[in-house]
Amino acid sequence: MRLLPAIIIAVALLIAPVLWIVLPKAFSGRPQMLGPDADMRSIVIAIEDIILENMDRESTVFELQDSIEALNETIQKLNTRVQKLEAEVAQAIMFGGRTSVPQGGSRAPIGEMSASDYTQVVEWIDRTAFNKPLTVASPRFLTELLGPPRQVLTDDCQPMQNPDLKSKLRVEQVGPIRVQMLEPAIESLRRVFGEVEKVDPKLHDMIQTAGSLCVRRIRGSTSVSTHSFGLSVDLKIGDRLDAFTDGTTQLGLTIMADFFHEEGWIWGAGFRREDSMHFEVSKEKVLEWRAAGLL
Repeated sequence: MRLLPAIIIAVALLIAPVLWIVLPKAFSGRPQMLGPDADMRSIVIAIEDIILENMDRESTVFELQDSIEALNETIQKLNTRVQKLEAEVAQAIMFGGRTSVPQGGSRAPIGEMSASDYTQVVEWIDRTAFNKPLTVASPRFLTELLGPPRQVLTDDCQPMQNPDLKSKLRVEQVGPIRVQMLEPAIESLRRVFGEVEKVDPKLHDMIQTAGSLCVRRIRGSTSVSTHSFGLSVDLKIGDRLDAFTDGTTQLGLTIMADFFHEEGWIWGAGFRREDSMHFEVSKEKVLEWRAAGLL
């Protein structure tokens, strides 16, 4: 394209004699630098002026094209940054503004995580405040409200004897796991897993259970476990069980915790003795189900 002006000059010089006659008429609208007595040099100068004007315009066009290309590159970089920020914001919203910090690394955006990312150990900032404003349904509260699950308890799992609770027990497949729990707890758990699957199907498919109903004492205590009432479930990611009472948790469990919290469940990571694999129905939710005639 940039050779075009030179070609025009060469052609113009060849046809100058003809233009000597034609140009005065063609340039009637321009200042009278050409007339009947104009010589060949004047004609050539006029042509050169026109060509230089066109070259200036062409140069301006190329400069604009360069500017547009630079602008497009900037826009692409901004779009990439915006997409990254949107992913970070979505993840922050999903985590409810709470922060989990992986040990020795940073957390990958959801959707880019590998199976091993979900089982990496993280430190949960201010974990003991996580369950607020929900409160724990204590063994004494549950026993007074629902009755004891059985009369004699040991440290081992035993069958349910309470007839009212026993009538509401169900064994069902809920999402990726099979559990034995009270019916309203099963339906609530189904909603939790449904939300997890929408946001992170890879994590959903990795969920496994480490137990649900287990009528027994809390180990090392004389109190009855919430597992005895069919209102608790222990979860693990893949085949890796989270370490007990070490103050850390698996990243996959932190992702699920917000969905449990929204559904009215307590997360064991918030206990003084951290138990991150443990999720149980809150006191508020138990009272809600009781008022609705579900318990």
